[in-house]
Amino acid sequence: MLSDLGADVLKIEPPEGDVTRTFSNPGGGAAGFYMQQNIGKRNICLDLKQEAARDLARKLAAEADIVVENFRPGVMAKFGLAWEDLKKLNPKLVMLSISGFGQTGPEAKRAAYAPIIHAESGLIGRQAQMSGGPAYDMQFAMADSYTSLHGLIGVLAALRVAEKTGQGQQIDMTLLNALHASDDYANWALDGTWPRPVETIVWQAPEDMQLLIVGDMRWLWHCFSTMDDLQDPTPKGADLTTKIKLRREAMEHHIASYESFDALTKRLDAMNLAWGKVNEFGPEIYEQESIKHRGIVVDIEDDIGNARRTVQSPYRFSESQSGLPSGTRLSRRGEHNLEALEDWLGLPADEVEALADAGVLLRE
Repeated sequence: MLSDLGADVLKIEPPEGDVTRTFSNPGGGAAGFYMQQNIGKRNICLDLKQEAARDLARKLAAEADIVVENFRPGVMAKFGLAWEDLKKLNPKLVMLSISGFGQTGPEAKRAAYAPIIHAESGLIGRQAQMSGGPAYDMQFAMADSYTSLHGLIGVLAALRVAEKTGQGQQIDMTLLNALHASDDYANWALDGTWPRPVETIVWQAPEDMQLLIVGDMRWLWHCFSTMDDLQDPTPKGADLTTKIKLRREAMEHHIASYESFDALTKRLDAMNLAWGKVNEFGPEIYEQESIKHRGIVVDIEDDIGNARRTVQSPYRFSESQSGLPSGTRLSRRGEHNLEALEDWLGLPADEVEALADAGVLLRE
């Protein structure tokens, strides 16, 4: 995101390579996940097990505005790259340190990935309660994504402070805190008033499609019965359970009875009801007209030159540019060893080559 907003982002990759490069390699190039998270960054490859590499990383941090790391707490200190080390070299530095449970505290040393946080935050349990099904993780690394967004906000705020005061700072960001802070259901747990809200219902629609309509069932019934001539099938004297069951069945039949999906959605629009087609997950979801209009998918190249696509920055500024230009190529491991070190540190080519010969710097 920082790269999309115009920052010169320098990724330091280990000699063995970022493990996510090989999650799935269509055509032999880097995984789509790695590409989505890293395209637009320049890349140098350092073996931080060597003191000369750690010294180089410290020199880069001394020139940087921002350092982002998500090692388990204590690892950066082993490399001599902890906040206490780096702030002495660069008082205006902003350092974002991401962990599962915090840089200090009783669980600081615990390993944490998004599914762990989904479980411990109550998210997985809540989904199981609401669906009535088994507990399982969602297919979306929500904790990771929300933490990165909150991390970006924290970084931009700290940069503003540094501009005004000359004082940098470390941001201690945890996946668990970020997910709780983003959870618009948190109030139910904090107030102890969890009534198990009714799920938003997905309906079977014409043409073998499925449709989600947002709204309380009582409001939907009111709209369809008063504006779309849906008749109440409930006999006089029926109890509440029977009334709910019969009205739900009547709604199902009514929605499915439309001559076409288009006719149904036009009627929903006329009734001012918000709806969404339930799409299967696949390339087709990016073919919607509004997505094409916004240009959220961009044609790029992977690290070996294959034509690929990835998602684009969502920011649309009135006066500024953001995102990737079409045709951008993903950096190879260590590709910018020479170029970046010349730009950032003014190192001459022969010195960079000497570091490469010593195994401090590596490249594909």
